[in-house]
Amino acid sequence: MAKGASISGFPEWLPSERVVEQRVIDTLREVFELNGFIGIETRAVEQGSSLLKKGETSKEIYLLSRLQEVGHESDTPIEDRLGLHFDLTVPLSRYVVEHSGDLAFPFKRWQIQKVWRGERPQEGRFREFVQADIDVIGNGDLPDHYEVELPLVMVSALERLREFGLPKATVHANNRKLSEGFYRGLGLTDVEGVLREIDKLDKIGADEVAKLLVEGCGADENQVRACLELAELTAADGAELSGKFDTLCEKHGIANDSEAYVLARQGLDTLAMIVDEAARIRPGSVIADLKIARGLDYYTGSVYETFLDGAAALGSICSGGRYDNLASQGNRKYPGVGLSIGLSRLVSYMLHTAGAHANRVSPASVLVAVWNEEDRSASNQIANQLRARGIAADVAPTAAKLGKQIKYADKLGIPYVWFPADKSAQDASDEVKNIITGDQQPANAQSWEPDTVYAQQTVTVEA
Repeated sequence: MAKGASISGFPEWLPSERVVEQRVIDTLREVFELNGFIGIETRAVEQGSSLLKKGETSKEIYLLSRLQEVGHESDTPIEDRLGLHFDLTVPLSRYVVEHSGDLAFPFKRWQIQKVWRGERPQEGRFREFVQADIDVIGNGDLPDHYEVELPLVMVSALERLREFGLPKATVHANNRKLSEGFYRGLGLTDVEGVLREIDKLDKIGADEVAKLLVEGCGADENQVRACLELAELTAADGAELSGKFDTLCEKHGIANDSEAYVLARQGLDTLAMIVDEAARIRPGSVIADLKIARGLDYYTGSVYETFLDGAAALGSICSGGRYDNLASQGNRKYPGVGLSIGLSRLVSYMLHTAGAHANRVSPASVLVAVWNEEDRSASNQIANQLRARGIAADVAPTAAKLGKQIKYADKLGIPYVWFPADKSAQDASDEVKNIITGDQQPANAQSWEPDTVYAQQTVTVEA
């Protein structure tokens, strides 16, 4: 990453690092579009009223002020001010409502865009970063089979990124109806609070979460123990999950004819379906993990977190879930399910841990030399002929000594240098030199083809 007068949490990739990021973006887009998702981009700002009601992340919003307003922001209610979006789901909900008459439902969209969040910067966690999202939005209803399909699309995309040094990814799934029903069956009332604290288990551990449940959510010792037992529940398939959950409910006195159990059972059945169907299509890609809660309030059903093998310190790199009430228009609701990849975090891992790097900085495979400035137009013509044939070409910046022009190409990683024919020599022809191998041959801009081994700008991983 570029050094110097940097602002913490706002990354600026060097050109070679940007090549890696762009290759990741291109790969994700390709996978998303192969699965029928449609690309959109939304504005960077949203009304404060939309941003402030979406959970804990609301505390990290960057609000906008014009310079002339600095010092007088308090005159305008926060709800009426503009803020930078902290994710791409809230803007999507507004976008769908505003354009519902122009969209085909279910609306499957992909979006790769920058977001801003006032978090504490650290390795792999930024204040300005790129997210890559896929969501499916329904008009009135949305079949639950999408709750299986979307995590599998993300697993497929992450699998493609393994060639850039990414370890195997596994989606951990839960269902908030299951958790909410269980908590209510225990007699807990601050369900959102409990979900937020349980979501911190991997970060701060069971003992600290237990304290928070008592101090912040009014839980007693038995309720805390039950919540932690639910979070620790694991199962190989839907049947085992169902059996273990019923045993846990019986242990803590949650009757199977209670409203709380009925709610929990709805979530359990969906989670069991997700795990079993995912195992049939892509074994081992999605597992049940009942401590997954997601801190954002708008999730109403399935929730997902994705972890990389051997990279526990990185945390979840792809998360999301089902939301039924985020977007509405009068009596009409637009339920959705979606997942989001923290793309900047992945790129940081690939660069600094996996050792991903570009084979060259410049996308050009040929540098056309310039003998003297009077003949620059001839060099430009050669470059244009190559470009017209799809061969990326650059022209030397000055008519310096030939050695300096070759050195310039080498610094950018450009493998070929093109020497225009010497006009003073009879029957002279253009020549092109592979400065990696030293091979030099006559060439014609209308027919010459570079060797594919050297011509491609690629991303590789250190062994």
